[in-house]
Amino acid sequence: DVVDFFSLAENNEALLNQNAALLAQLKTINSSPDSIALALDSAFVAQYNFKGARIISNSLRFAQNHLTLNKGSKDGIKPGMGVFNEQGVIGRVKSVSENYSVAFSLLNTELNLSTKIKNNDSFGTAKWDGQDSKKTKLLYVPRHVTASPGDTIVTTGFSAVFPEGILVGIIESVDQGEDPNYLDIVVNLSVDFSKAHYVYLVENSQLNEIDSLQKQSEIENEF
Repeated sequence: DVVDFFSLAENNEALLNQNAALLAQLKTINSSPDSIALALDSAFVAQYNFKGARIISNSLRFAQNHLTLNKGSKDGIKPGMGVFNEQGVIGRVKSVSENYSVAFSLLNTELNLSTKIKNNDSFGTAKWDGQDSKKTKLLYVPRHVTASPGDTIVTTGFSAVFPEGILVGIIESVDQGEDPNYLDIVVNLSVDFSKAHYVYLVENSQLNEIDSLQKQSEIENEF
């Protein structure tokens, strides 16, 4: 029993890596072609690559929170990769050494996340206000949009970091607020950051090309 107990972490990481490979296969299968005229070889290219890692350090009490992962460049981890788990979005990789990597947490007031209301595809920006670690604000949703408590918030896929449809949270409240143009929306985050231990990292194989083009066009890319 003692031997089995101390082998749990290793077994969990093995399962995590296996699931990451399955995620990559699933994303390929579910890829939607841009048009019916696409050649087969381009329609079935896997745009996203997935890796597994374990959180070895995490902060919750600062305005700019970070987490440290036990995987680095030798494992294929790169700056800019998205970080998530089975509950939803967690953050984005900031820097990488040979054996470790540090990621911005979604609980970081400097990060924006391109999201949408799942049932009507209206998009906005999730941005933490530095207050409650279980909640975030959904910004820039126009007043004419129908948004209700209980609506699901997911990633848009617009940012080129996360695939479309990864869970972010559930709307808690919707108010008119003080801004004459946008609703005041509070979202309950789907991830419990105090209990997150294992994560997946996702790399968009076309991210560098997209980033380069947007910089040329002077476009700010939400992650």
